[in-house]
Amino acid sequence: MFPGTQLRQVREQLGLTYRDVEQASYELANRHGRPEFIVRISRLADFENAGTIPSLHKLYSLCAIYHLDPEEVCKWYDVPLSGAFASYNSSLAPRTHLAASPRAFRLPVRFDPAFDPRRTTYLTRMVESWADFEAPALANGNGYNYAYIGQDDHWMEPLLRPGALVLIDPNRQKVSAGIWRNEAERPIYLVDIRDGYRCCWCLLEGNRLVLQPHPLSSCAPENYRFPDDAEVVGQVVAVSMRLISP
Repeated sequence: MFPGTQLRQVREQLGLTYRDVEQASYELANRHGRPEFIVRISRLADFENAGTIPSLHKLYSLCAIYHLDPEEVCKWYDVPLSGAFASYNSSLAPRTHLAASPRAFRLPVRFDPAFDPRRTTYLTRMVESWADFEAPALANGNGYNYAYIGQDDHWMEPLLRPGALVLIDPNRQKVSAGIWRNEAERPIYLVDIRDGYRCCWCLLEGNRLVLQPHPLSSCAPENYRFPDDAEVVGQVVAVSMRLISP
């Protein structure tokens, strides 16, 4: 079924006329202060009958007026909005940057009775069923952020390889000056250096923030005025990383 036909069917099921939709869109435009939200009668007819694709603002208006899920409407137009996170091409991002979080996670919900969490296990063979969980349900109020380690970022290699996806806790912005038994215990921070990001170890000396790379990396330490020229976004608390090139 064509997307325009589906839009028309939803409108008719709600008992709305073209004039009703136009008037409702005017109210949305006034509320948000953007005339782009207005869906005029002639334009709505084009959406329903001529195969015209709505712009971003008008798609929002139609979803709000018709009480539709924008993600579902995007599927009508063959735009897999929910799969954007999984479809990214890591080779196209040479620089480290903040990344959007996934909408859902696929997690194991039932294990084989022989599964022993104390032992290293080939998990694929031990999971009896998987399920998708909405990401907001797992956020537990911490408000974690995601960051992507750019293909040209070798600062923490081999501890963090280029292309890794890291979870950032923005509540952990204070640079720790403790003593660690090994490099795995030392906190790694995501630092905003105004024209980009560094994911690395940090040392704070007065108003000077020293960014320290992994000793096996070819990168050299950098110094920034803190917090004028560099700001700690948060601490890395988890990582998803390939051990070989894709």
